[in-house]
Amino acid sequence: MRDDKLLNYLHLHFIVFIWGFTAVLGALISIDSIPLVWWRMSIAVVLIFIYMKWKKIPFQLFGKGALSRKRILAFLLAGVVIALHWVTFFGAIKESNVSVTLAMLSMGSFFTALLEPIFTSKKFVWYELIFGVIIIGALYYIFQIETEYVTGMILGLISALLSAIFSIMNVKWAKENPPSLISFYELLSGVALLSLFFLFLPVEFVMPSQLSSMDWLLLGILASVCTAYAFIASVKVMKFLSAYTVMLTINLEPVYGIFLAYLILGDAEEMTPEFYIGAVVIVLVIITNGILKTRLAKK
Repeated sequence: MRDDKLLNYLHLHFIVFIWGFTAVLGALISIDSIPLVWWRMSIAVVLIFIYMKWKKIPFQLFGKGALSRKRILAFLLAGVVIALHWVTFFGAIKESNVSVTLAMLSMGSFFTALLEPIFTSKKFVWYELIFGVIIIGALYYIFQIETEYVTGMILGLISALLSAIFSIMNVKWAKENPPSLISFYELLSGVALLSLFFLFLPVEFVMPSQLSSMDWLLLGILASVCTAYAFIASVKVMKFLSAYTVMLTINLEPVYGIFLAYLILGDAEEMTPEFYIGAVVIVLVIITNGILKTRLAKK
C-alpha cells in the first residue's frame, strides 16, 4: 500500500513537471498563440477520441445515461474558458517569457480561493485577505521593475484568472463523469471557438504546410503528453493522494517550469534578482495559504 502511494506521489510530480514543460514548448513553437492553441486542442481531441473508442468509454449523447443538455452546455462553456486560458497563457509567453508567465500563473490557486466563496457555498477565510494584500504588493514590485514585460504580465494574470474559473467549474463534474469524456467535449468546444476566431477576427490560420517539422514534433508532444495524457492521469492520481499533498505538489509547477526554461532557453530567461524575489514571495504565500487551509479543514 505504501509503495502504491509512493508511486502515485512520484507520478504526480512527473505530471506537474510535464505541466511546467508546457510553457517551454510554447516558447519553442514558432506560431502565434491562437493557431498554436487550435492545433494543440485539435490534436488532443483526436487522441482522446481514439482513447475513448479503445477503452469503450461512451460519449453519453443518446440512450440510457445520456448527458443532459444543461451538462453538455456546461462542458462547452468550460471549453471556451480553457481555450481562452491557453490563448492568454501562450500569448503571455510570446509577449514576455516563460519565467514571467509562470510567476503570474501561480496566482491561479489564489484566484480560486477568492472566487470559490462567490460561486459556491464555501465561506471566505480572513487570512486570505492578508495574503491577497501581500501578493498585490509583490506583483506591484515586479511590475515596477520589469516594465518591458507589462503586457505579458497582464496576459498571464488573465490566464491565471481563467484557470481559476475553469477549476471551479470542473471540480464537481470530475466526480460524476470520466475525465476523458469531460476533456473531449471541453477541448472540442475550444476548437470550435477558435475556429470562429479565424472566420470573424483578423487572425491568420496556420496551414499544416506552414508548420516546420520541429513545430509538428513539439505540437505532438504538447497535445499528447502535456494535454491528453496529463489531464487523464492527474485525475486518476488524485484519487490516491490527499488534497494537501496534491496542492503542495501542483504549486511546484512554476518552480519546475522556470528551472526548465532557464536550462533549455538560457539567457532569454535570465531575469533580475528583484523579479525572483517577487516571484518567490508569491509562491510562498500561495503554498502557505494551502497549508493553512488544509490544516483548518482537518480540524
